[in-house]
Amino acid sequence: MTSTADTNAAEHATSYPPSAEFVATANAGPELQAAADADRLGFWADQASRLHWHEPWSQVLDWSDAPVAKWFVGGKLNVAYNCVDRHVLDGHGDQVAIHWEGEPGDSRDVTYNDLLAEVSRTANTFTELGLVAGDRVAIYMPMVPEAIVSMLACARLGLTHSVVFAGFSASALRSRIDDAEAKLVITTDGQWRRGQAAPLKTAVDTAVDGAESVQNVLVVKRTDIDVEWTEGRDLWWHETVATASPEHEAQAFDAEHPLFILYTSGTTGKPKGIIHTSGGYLTQASYTHHNVFDHKAGKDVYWCTADIGWVTGHSYIVYGPLSNRTTQVVYEGTPNSPDEHRHFNIIEKYGVSIYYTAPTLVRTFMKWGREIPDAHDLSSLRLLGSVGEPINPEAWRWFRDVIGGGRCPIVDTWWQTETGAIMISPLPGVTATKPGSAMAPLPGISAKIVDDDAKPLGAGGNGYLVLDQPWPSMLRGIWGDMERFKDTYWSRYAVEGWYFAGDGARYDDDGDLWVLGRVDDVMNVSGHRISTSEVESALVGHHSVAEAAVVGAADETTGQGIVAFVILREGAENTGETLIAELKVQVSTEISPIARPRQITIVPELPKTRSGKIMRRLLRDVAEGRDLGDTSTLVDPKVFDAIRGK
Repeated sequence: MTSTADTNAAEHATSYPPSAEFVATANAGPELQAAADADRLGFWADQASRLHWHEPWSQVLDWSDAPVAKWFVGGKLNVAYNCVDRHVLDGHGDQVAIHWEGEPGDSRDVTYNDLLAEVSRTANTFTELGLVAGDRVAIYMPMVPEAIVSMLACARLGLTHSVVFAGFSASALRSRIDDAEAKLVITTDGQWRRGQAAPLKTAVDTAVDGAESVQNVLVVKRTDIDVEWTEGRDLWWHETVATASPEHEAQAFDAEHPLFILYTSGTTGKPKGIIHTSGGYLTQASYTHHNVFDHKAGKDVYWCTADIGWVTGHSYIVYGPLSNRTTQVVYEGTPNSPDEHRHFNIIEKYGVSIYYTAPTLVRTFMKWGREIPDAHDLSSLRLLGSVGEPINPEAWRWFRDVIGGGRCPIVDTWWQTETGAIMISPLPGVTATKPGSAMAPLPGISAKIVDDDAKPLGAGGNGYLVLDQPWPSMLRGIWGDMERFKDTYWSRYAVEGWYFAGDGARYDDDGDLWVLGRVDDVMNVSGHRISTSEVESALVGHHSVAEAAVVGAADETTGQGIVAFVILREGAENTGETLIAELKVQVSTEISPIARPRQITIVPELPKTRSGKIMRRLLRDVAEGRDLGDTSTLVDPKVFDAIRGK
C-alpha cells in the first residue's frame, strides 16, 4: 500500500468547484445522477432516445449471455444517419461540421451538407466495388477529412471498419488486414510530417502483397508524391468517389451490428481486435460527449487533438461529436510544425472553446515554457479535457492556469478502448474537481475498487478498478477469439461477473477516485504497492522537471526497485548528482522513503509511441539490462542511444 502521503496537502488543500455562471447553463446537473440511481436501465433508455431510431427496441439490456451484452434489443438505427443526415433534415446543413487544418497551412471548412454529399458518394463507391453489410474495410490514413468520411460511409452501409494508425508499420497493417479479412484498404499517397511529405501507400503496397482478402486499394491524393500503381486493384479517390452520385438512402441496422474493430496491444504481443457494435456504443459516446464536455450545438467550437487511429478519435472526433451536431477542429499535423505556437494559433483562428488533449502534450507545453501560450489570446476556451493516462497534479494546475486562464473546468476522463466511451470523469457543472483525480463514475456507470479477494474498499482504500455492471458502449468481444476475451477481461473476478480494467485505483479520504495506471505499472517495493504515476507526479513537482517516466526493475532485496527517467524543463540547470539527490529527497518527502528511486537518469527524450504513450516496457528493459523488444511503434527508436549513453 502507499504511504500516508496519499493524503498530502497537494491533493486535498484545493478543490475547484464550477463557477456559478458555468453551473447556470451546464448540460448536466445533479438530477442526472438522481435519475440513474432511481432506474439505471430507464436512464440509459432516456439517453438512447436522444438518437434517431428507425425501429424501437423491445428490451434495454439482455445480459443472459454474459459477458457478452446486448443493448437496445430489437432496435434498428443507422449510425451515419445519426451523425449527418438528421442534422441536415433539421435545417442545419449550412453549419460547419469540420474546420480542417492541414499541416502545410491549407484548410477546408466542411459543412453538414458537404459531409452528407461526400459520405453518400463514398457509400455509393463502396457499393460499386461490391462491398455488402458485414464486410470489413481497413482505413490507414492521416488526419484528413476523407478519413472521417470513410468511417461514416462504412457505418452507413453496415461495413465494419478497422482503422489502423497511419504511423504503424506495413507488417502491423498486414496483421490487422489478415485478422479482419479486410476486402478494401483506404489510404493516401503520403502524409505531411513536420514539413516533409512522407510516403504512405508504399507501406500499403507491402502490406497487401499476397493478402488474399484484399480486392481494392482506394487512394486519396494528399501530397502529390509518386506512387507505385497496380492496375485493377488500385483506385484514385478523385476518379471514383468524386464522380459518384451524392444521393444515398441510409438503411437501418440492428443495434448489435458490428460498427468497428479496433486493435489494441496485448500482453502476448498479438494485438487484440476489440469489437464495438452500433446502438449502445453510439448512445454512450453521444451522452458522454454532451454532458462531460458540456457541448452546445451551434455555439461551441470543439477540438479533440487525438488521431482517428485510436479509440479517442473514434468516440470523440467522429461518432460522439457528430451525433451532437458539433462544429469541430481537425488538425493533420504535429504540435510543433512549423513551430511550437501551432496549437495556440489554431485555438485563436477558430475560437476553440472546448479543448481535449493528453497529459503528455500538456507536459510538452510545460517543457516549452508558458511564454508560448501567453503570447496568444486563449479567451475563447471555456472547458479543458484530459485523456490517455492519469494526469499529474502539477500538469493539471498548469493546464488550468496557463491554458485555461485560471477559469476553465478540467474534465480528467478515464476510459479505455474496451469501454468505448468515458466511464469516470468529473461533470463540469456539478463536480468540485481535484488536480489529478478522475473523481467518480459518470451517472449510469457502476465501478468499484476492490482487493484481491473481491472485497470492495472504502475511503482510503487502494486496490483494483472493476466495472460491476454492464454499460452500453462496452466491447462485445475480441475478433475471432471469444475465449481470449473472457480470459483477458473477465477471469480475474469471474465468480462476481465483474470486468477487470487492468488498472489500479484508490479512494482518497473524501472517497474521490484516483486512477493509478496499469496494474503492471504498480510496483511492489518491499511489500508496498507504489504507483509509477505517483512517483512520476512527485518528480514533476520539482521545479526543474518537465516530464518523468518511472518503472519497477527487478531487485534482489526489495523485489522491485524504482528506476526513473526524467526530462528537464527548458532553461533548468543540470547539476548532476546534486539534482538527482534533490529529486530523490523530493520523492521521499512527497510519498515516503520507501518510494525513493534506486536510480534516476536525466535524459533528453523519452521513448514514446506516435500516440504519445510512454513505452515503459522498453524502459524496463533498459533498467534491467535486457535487449530491447520491438521498437517499431516509437516516434524515434534512436532515443535509446541517448538514454543508454548516460
